[in-house]
Amino acid sequence: MALEMKVPSPGESITEVEIAQWLVEDGDYVEKDQAVAEVDSDKATLELPAEASGIITLKAEEGDVVAVGEVVCLIDTDADKPGGGDDDSSDDDKSAEKEEQERQEKTEDKKDSKKAEAKTEEPSKSSTPGQKQDTYATGSPSPAAKKILDEKGIDSKEVKGSGKDGRVTKQDAVEAKASMGTPGTGTRGEEKKKMSMFRRKLAERLVSAKNDTAMLTTFNEVDMSPIFELRKKYKEEFKDKHGVSLGFMSFFTLAVIRALDEYPAVNSMIDGDYQISYDYKDISIAVSGPKGLTVPVIRNAENLSFRGVEAEVKRLAIRARDGKITVDEMTGGTFTITNGGVFGSMLSTPIINPPQSAILGMHNIVERPVAIDGHVEIRPIMYVALSYDHRIIDGKESVGFLVAVKEALENPEELLMDQDVKRALEL
Repeated sequence: MALEMKVPSPGESITEVEIAQWLVEDGDYVEKDQAVAEVDSDKATLELPAEASGIITLKAEEGDVVAVGEVVCLIDTDADKPGGGDDDSSDDDKSAEKEEQERQEKTEDKKDSKKAEAKTEEPSKSSTPGQKQDTYATGSPSPAAKKILDEKGIDSKEVKGSGKDGRVTKQDAVEAKASMGTPGTGTRGEEKKKMSMFRRKLAERLVSAKNDTAMLTTFNEVDMSPIFELRKKYKEEFKDKHGVSLGFMSFFTLAVIRALDEYPAVNSMIDGDYQISYDYKDISIAVSGPKGLTVPVIRNAENLSFRGVEAEVKRLAIRARDGKITVDEMTGGTFTITNGGVFGSMLSTPIINPPQSAILGMHNIVERPVAIDGHVEIRPIMYVALSYDHRIIDGKESVGFLVAVKEALENPEELLMDQDVKRALEL
C-alpha cells in the first residue's frame, strides 16, 4: 500500500512551503516519525516526519515550492525492511570482486608511474655529450627571480626581462610591482545559490519596514555597575536554586515592561487609520538560529519574575538553535529586544519588527571613563538604541521611554526589585 504524504499546515495564513532539503534518498527505507525533509515557510524551518515505515519515493525536488496539502512523497508500507541474511553470500562475492578490481587498478597505476619516471630520466636525443645546454626558455626567469615573483604573486609573463634573450633577472623580480588590475594567486571562485523562502521573506519584511515606516532611532548609555554587582553576588545562588543563569535579558525585559507602562504608545501598532494599543506585553526576542534570525515571543512577560524570564529565554533560544521553533511561538509580539552585543556590536540602529512600532537594541559592555560626582571613574557602559515608528511615537515619548529603561537598569534594586533582592530573585 502506497501512503501519500502531504505537506501539513505549519501555521495560520501559510499556504505554501519550500523543500529546503531532503534528509533521505529516493528508494530509502524510512522508519515512522523519522525526519525525511526540512521545509521552509516564510516564518520558520520545520522538519517533515515520516507518517509510516516503508520505502520512500520522492515526488518533489529540493527548492520546489509546494502548496500545503500537496503530496511530496509516497511510502510503500508493504515493503520489507532491508538487511535480511539471504543476500549475505552475494554481497560478500560483490565485495571480493570490488577489492580484486581495486588491486588490479593500483598495480596498473604503479606500472604507469614507473614508465613515466623512466621517460623523464631519458636524456634528450638532441643532446650532445659534453655540450652545455641552455636550461631556460627565452624570456623565462632565473630560479632566484622565479622565487621572488612567486612570493609577490606576480606572473613572470607580466615582467619585462633585462637579461640575455629577455630573461627575467633577480633584479627585475625585486623591482617588479603587481598591477592593480592583476588578480593575485589566491582562489577567485564564487558560488550562486537560491535563498531559502525564510531568508527571502525576512529580506522582504526588512525592506518593507524601512520603506513603510517613519523609522527613527534615539540612543543612550547605561552604567551596568549595579547589575554587575547583583549578578556577582547572587548568580551562583540563583543558578543553584532555579537551574538557569541570572543574565542581562531578565533585567532588560523587566525594565522594558516598566517603561511600556509609563509610555503605552510604544506598545502600540498602526492598522490602517487606527492605532491599536495593548494592555499586555508580549516581548519578542531576536535569536540567531541555524537558518537565520528568528524572533520568538515571551507571552505576557508582565506576569513573569526574573526566574520566569530567564527560563523562557533559555527555552526559546534552545528551540531556535535546534530548529524546532514553531510559527505560533514567533507570531505576535508587541515589542522587540535584540542583543547585538553578543556578537561584539558597539552601536547599531535596529530595524523595527513589523507590525510593531519599536525595538530596543542592546550592545556590548565596555569599560569607559565617565564623570561621577566630578571625578573620572572607569565603569562598564552599554550603549542602547531605540528605533521607533515616528508616525505614532513622538520624540518625547521615545526619549522618555529610553530614559525610563536606563533609570531602571541603573537602579534595579529600587525600580525592579522593590528594595527586596532575595524576594525578587525568589531565593
